[in-house]
Amino acid sequence: MIEAPSASDQIAGMVFAVLLVDPDGRVREANPAAEELLGRSVRRILDERLFEIMAIRPERVAEAVLTTESQLIARGLTLTAAGNDHIVNLSCSPMHGHTGWKVITISDAGQGGNEEEDRERTELRAPAVLAHEIKNPLSAIRGASQLLSRRAAEKDRPLATMIETEVDRIAQLIDRMQQLGSSRPAQTGPCNLHEAIRSAMATVRAGRSDAGELVEEFDPSLPAVEADQGALEQVLINLMANACDACAGIDAPRIVVRTRFVSGLVFSAIRFGKSVRLPIEISVIDPGPGIPAELRDHVFEPFVSGKPHGQGLGLALVRKLLRDMGGRISHERDERAGYTIFRINLPVAAKES
Repeated sequence: MIEAPSASDQIAGMVFAVLLVDPDGRVREANPAAEELLGRSVRRILDERLFEIMAIRPERVAEAVLTTESQLIARGLTLTAAGNDHIVNLSCSPMHGHTGWKVITISDAGQGGNEEEDRERTELRAPAVLAHEIKNPLSAIRGASQLLSRRAAEKDRPLATMIETEVDRIAQLIDRMQQLGSSRPAQTGPCNLHEAIRSAMATVRAGRSDAGELVEEFDPSLPAVEADQGALEQVLINLMANACDACAGIDAPRIVVRTRFVSGLVFSAIRFGKSVRLPIEISVIDPGPGIPAELRDHVFEPFVSGKPHGQGLGLALVRKLLRDMGGRISHERDERAGYTIFRINLPVAAKES
C-alpha cells in the first residue's frame, strides 16, 4: 500500500501561501508559496511579526486577523510585501484547543475565482433576457408617442415628447443591462496602453466642462498590453468620468492617471484554464470624498451606486469588460492622503511576453 504524503508535505505542495501564527502574532511556520508571495526565504520569515513582513489594506482586516477568535474570510485585499502590491483573498482559522494560534492562508484573488465569476454571469443573464423582452413593447410605445405628437393639440405635444424622451432613457439603460449579460468572448490583441488612455482623456475633456485637470503619470517603457482597445477606452472613460463626478465642488481638482509595471509574482487571472500574469497597472486617482464606506465592498456589483441618481451599472460593466479581456480591477480608499484609487491590471500582449 502506497504511503500517503505527510501533512507537512501536503501543505508544502499547496499553490497558496500558508502561515502558522502564534499568540504573539509571530510566524512559526510558512510553506514555499508563502516565500514566493512575501519575497523572502522561510529563514527570514520565521519568528518575525506577521505585519512587519507584510501590510494589508484595509487596515481593519489586519487588526481583525490578530484579534479574532473566530474564522475570518476576506476577499480582494491589497497586500504589500517586499515592495510589491498584490490583490489577494485571505482566510484566518483559529486552532481550537490552542488559544491564540491561527492558520492563515493567502491566495491570489484570481485563483479559484472561476466559480464565483460563473455565478455572477448567470445572475446577470436574467436581467439581460428581461431587457430583451422589454425592448419590443418600448419600441411600440415610442412609435405611438411620435404618432400622438403629430396628432395632438399644441398644448399636449410636450407630454408626447416627454414620453418619447423617457422611453429613450429606458432603452439606454436596457442596452447597458444587455451588455452586462453578454457572453460574447472579447476580441483582444496588442494594444498601445498610453494611446488608449489619451484617447479616453480626450473624450472626457470634450464631453464635460467640469473635467478638472487630467494628469498623466506614465511609465514610457511599458510594453503593449493584451486588450480590446475599444472596450479598454470605454472602461477608462467611465472611471475618469466617475472621478470627475466625485470631485464636484472641489476647486481645481487633479485627477491622476498613472501607469507602471508591477513585478509581483501572484498578480494573475485564470483565463481559458491557465494562469495569466497581470503586471501592467493603470491607476485612476481622484481627491474626492470617496465612495460611502458601507458600499465599498459592493462597488462593482450591479445596481449599487453611491450617486444620488446613479443606476449602479457603470462599474459592474467596467469589471465585466476587464474580466472578459483577462484583466482585473480593484478599488481602495486612502483616507490619510484623501485619495480614491481604482487600479486596473492587464496582461502583456502575447508577442511582448
